[in-house]
Amino acid sequence: MPTTSEPTYGGIFDVAQVAHVELLSPDPQGTYDFFTKFLGMFETERHGQSVYLRAYEESYHHSLKITESPKPGLGHVGLRARSPEALQRRVASIETTGLGVGWTDGDLGHGDSYHFRLPSEQNFELFYDVDYYDVPEDQKSKLLNRPQKRPPTGVPVRRIDHCTFTAPDVKATREFLTDHLGFQAREQIVSDDGSVEIGSWMSTSLVVHDLAFTADPAGLPGRFHHVCYWYGIPQHVADAAELLREHGYVVEGGPGKHGLAQGIFLYVFEPGGNRVELYGDAGYLIFDPAWKTIKWKESELDWGAAVYGVVPDTFFTVVTPPVD
Repeated sequence: MPTTSEPTYGGIFDVAQVAHVELLSPDPQGTYDFFTKFLGMFETERHGQSVYLRAYEESYHHSLKITESPKPGLGHVGLRARSPEALQRRVASIETTGLGVGWTDGDLGHGDSYHFRLPSEQNFELFYDVDYYDVPEDQKSKLLNRPQKRPPTGVPVRRIDHCTFTAPDVKATREFLTDHLGFQAREQIVSDDGSVEIGSWMSTSLVVHDLAFTADPAGLPGRFHHVCYWYGIPQHVADAAELLREHGYVVEGGPGKHGLAQGIFLYVFEPGGNRVELYGDAGYLIFDPAWKTIKWKESELDWGAAVYGVVPDTFFTVVTPPVD
């Protein structure tokens, strides 16, 4: 059975959330159509080879940046700090590792940001100041706690949920995120003898994972597994599966339920080649301040991967960018 270990986060509470992700796409129009026509996201701005999108329950300028590129993959992930002081504390800590890249004037939608690379070589930035989207008057919802009306387009997602990546050394990346950014290891996959860390699900919030990392199938750095958007209602995952399949999109797996995190899932490839997960609920939430990391042995992954539904072999072998 899964075991537990002592909590490992060092009492750091400076990172608030995953604010946005940049996807690289060789088919930017196809990627744009997928997210806007079928997942109901809104365009907020364009600049150069990039377009910025947000979901209807998101307050910020954007949660998704699509940038034209020869290959699919990750551009970067944007994290928001809890305060200007928290931002400075995390930057000072990152700079001791040699993984810092430096400050920039920011991007559309947010202020000055500090760029850094993970040990697994994905690009990240950390900032505090953000622009809140100014919703047109005729689009404001009568629900005062919802920024915008639910769009009459596709099966609209509500917000960004998490991102998953691969790493040549999961343990090194997990330790960096814990020691320097305060991410808590909520669940892990380890080899049956416990000597190798194969996956880690981490968060700075009540959810099981804001970020997750699994061992890269080719042992390569800098690669991307998926971005996840949240519905909160399992039926919407089934609706999205039917809609997307009828319109020719490749549904890789699901609907189903993961054992790890217990989320209701659907995996689909957008036209640019990146995997997108659609989440039917929040799985379980963690309120225990002394939470101990759940450790699944590799031999227990029949239940860890899926309680029901299919997680195909490609889920463990296909990541972006592809190997040349």
